Amino acid sequence: MTVLADLLTALGTGAVEVIDLTAPLSEDTPIIDLPADRGQPWPFSREVISEFDAAGPTVHWNNIRLSEHTGTHFDAPSHWLSGKGTQDVSQVPPGRLVAPAAVIDLSHEVAQDPDFLLRREHVKAWINEHGPLPDGGWLLYRTGWDARGGDAKAFINGRHTPGVSADCARWLASETPVIGLGVETVGTDAGLAGEFEQPFPCHWFLHGAGKYGLTQLRNLALLPPTGAVVITSPLPIVGGSGSPTRVLALVTRP
Repeated sequence: MTVLADLLTALGTGAVEVIDLTAPLSEDTPIIDLPADRGQPWPFSREVISEFDAAGPTVHWNNIRLSEHTGTHFDAPSHWLSGKGTQDVSQVPPGRLVAPAAVIDLSHEVAQDPDFLLRREHVKAWINEHGPLPDGGWLLYRTGWDARGGDAKAFINGRHTPGVSADCARWLASETPVIGLGVETVGTDAGLAGEFEQPFPCHWFLHGAGKYGLTQLRNLALLPPTGAVVITSPLPIVGGSGSPTRVLALVTRP
């Protein structure tokens, strides 16, 4: 049998499980809270084109309105000044949209401190226990923040949300083989990262290094520390800085 045939068999028997890491997209989806003097992203909204009525007796469909960075979404390098003029979301090589994942779980620490920051020593401790970070893979940072996804106020939390220290973001960007960082929060950076000495370091360093971001992920608790394969499906928006994205994980089960 071929590798793909074996995979289909494993999917059919449940030996390989598909886990959806995507938050449902609706008018209730939380969006980032920016200062009033900054440009603002549109929340998700829709307008019915027809719904089996006079405008279209046989069809139901909608126009939708949202920003590229609404809900579970993909950040391309061109999203940030440090990556200006580089790869937009339509130019991401397809081979990078299917990649292994390492999952680091610091949800206990975040439960004690919503401003908790992932630091280099946390990742190195993970490496000592589980082995090297995957070459060409994702680092997925579990904080337990997805439990707040049904409450926009609790999710944004007055900008007190977990993130990554500037030193760790620089190190992940320049000295590790991962292609990007995935998080459960509204953005890859901490809610207060605009006040860091290097503001928004995940955006600055990762995108400057040609790496990617995934945000508002769910169900990371269902993934093992190593061994999962992540499939990411952003819309190939020409010139786009990012895209709402369906993110799936393949996990082997005993």
